[in-house]
Amino acid sequence: MSFANRLFKKLQRLLTGALPRIRISENTFLIILAVLIGILGGLGNYLFRQTIELVHQLVFEQSLDLLQISFDQWTPQRALVALLPALGGLLILPLWIFFGKDLKGGFAGFLVRVNLQGAKLPLRPLFTRGLGAAITLGTGGSAGQEGPIAVIGGTIGSQFGKLFKMSGDRLKVLVACGAAAGVAATFNAPIAGVFFATEIVLLSSFELASFTSIVIASGMATVVSRALLGNISELSAPPYFVNSPWEMGLYLLLGIFVGILSVGFIDLHFYIKDRIDAIPLPRLAKPVLGGLLVGLIGMVLPQVFGNGYGFMETVLFGEGALWLLAGLVLAKAVATSITLGSGLPGGMFAPCLFLGAVAGGAFGHLAVLVFPEAHLSPGAYALVGMGTFLSAATNAPMTAIFLLFEITDSYQVIIPIMLACVIGTSIARHFKKDSLETVELSRAGIDLEAGKERNIMKALKVGEVMARDVETVPENMTLGQFAEFIASTRHTNFPLVNRKGELTGIISVQDFMGVVFERDLMDLVVVKELASVNVITAHAEEDLDTAMRKIGYRNIEQLPVVDRETHRKLVGIISRRDMVSAYNRALMSRSLGDDDE
Repeated sequence: MSFANRLFKKLQRLLTGALPRIRISENTFLIILAVLIGILGGLGNYLFRQTIELVHQLVFEQSLDLLQISFDQWTPQRALVALLPALGGLLILPLWIFFGKDLKGGFAGFLVRVNLQGAKLPLRPLFTRGLGAAITLGTGGSAGQEGPIAVIGGTIGSQFGKLFKMSGDRLKVLVACGAAAGVAATFNAPIAGVFFATEIVLLSSFELASFTSIVIASGMATVVSRALLGNISELSAPPYFVNSPWEMGLYLLLGIFVGILSVGFIDLHFYIKDRIDAIPLPRLAKPVLGGLLVGLIGMVLPQVFGNGYGFMETVLFGEGALWLLAGLVLAKAVATSITLGSGLPGGMFAPCLFLGAVAGGAFGHLAVLVFPEAHLSPGAYALVGMGTFLSAATNAPMTAIFLLFEITDSYQVIIPIMLACVIGTSIARHFKKDSLETVELSRAGIDLEAGKERNIMKALKVGEVMARDVETVPENMTLGQFAEFIASTRHTNFPLVNRKGELTGIISVQDFMGVVFERDLMDLVVVKELASVNVITAHAEEDLDTAMRKIGYRNIEQLPVVDRETHRKLVGIISRRDMVSAYNRALMSRSLGDDDE
């Protein structure tokens, strides 16, 4: 048993031995756990940041000094900087070899586990994925630290929930407490941490008990972070002022511009990721290749290295030429997509902030050129652009609004950021249903907001469940022959087929009962004259959720399954009972799998 597991076991015995004598309620117990999770989340953030800094100093800074590389001037040695992110790819290879399962999935996989798989998170990825992200960021990979720290905090919360055998809903709350703690400690922004947990992790599901626990965890993590690092944030910005009411029109245009830009980034990100997946190279070679490509971009534009917070601050203060900021929009987007697409672990939060800052800064500089007498501040547009891009890409406007408010400590930022975030998010949702973190899930047929039940149905295919041995009836069978046929079968619905075996209709026993007493018709009328010819069918490639919707629409018991080429050749039949049984088996299998972790 690892040291971490032994520590959690001792804490469990300590609390379970003391708390029953105090006779506290379940909600009070959740609050106590939220305090502990907040403290450990703050400590986890501190250790994670220190690990990133250690890797950065040992690998990146020492290499710059040793190789005499300077970003202030062009020298032949500057080309060697391309090797540093590639070195990060090499350092991550042992993690991929021995703990490859821990590095897969990313933040999207975390959301699936929390919302669809009982929120039972294994402990080991807290260390392996955390170390991998620290190596990525410390060696210059273009990624963010907030996703990994949210997973670290969420894993801490999950371990507490599993130790005390909390129910599924309570376990989700504890995971959200940990995620809130991580984000709050990172930005010194407890309110933003709360909304990050509720909007992104819990998908905006709100309960007073859960909200209280998340607030407490977020606050405690901020206290711990301030005690260890001081009352500072990863980002700081100058005071914000609105010079004129008409300036709000520019912020509306900025919201439209950034909203469209965020959609373009999502498409570009997954296009690059798909192209990297298609490269015929061994999987272990791709992190090294990805690091090398990012290094080549960073050789020209070193601002793309790491999380980019240092350069972001200069942009928030109005610095940076228009051409540089515009170029960094594309360069950072490509570098981030290569980093994460090649298998280097990291988050997307910081790249979204960076892209929003440079896009907003470029927009601000352009506005200054167009309206030179208006005394506009490019840094203000960078600030609002930063929040708007984050809101549009993640569909989390409240997180973005309060993050900016806490960074600037200015009430004047609320109105511009609200307008820009709402416009930007609406534009993004109009063009793309999914957020940056849910595109891969939708590709896999997973809809987080649909819940566990529907996602199980979407994961099962009709072809896996249908009966292939179908009792069919020739369309020219007489009613007399049909009466003898149904006396020897237990089914009540029968597909009709022609001489080619093609589906031409469906008849039920109920259809037949209306004429069963008309003896004169029994040998004169064929079954097709009583059958329904407008048959609702399914395809073997469809999921059970789609098939169940078809059954529910007409309140029928069975669906004939036909091929996709002709839509008439009968390949099977699926019933409501078949689908319910398949769902129950899948649910039982997933439950047993969760319990085994």
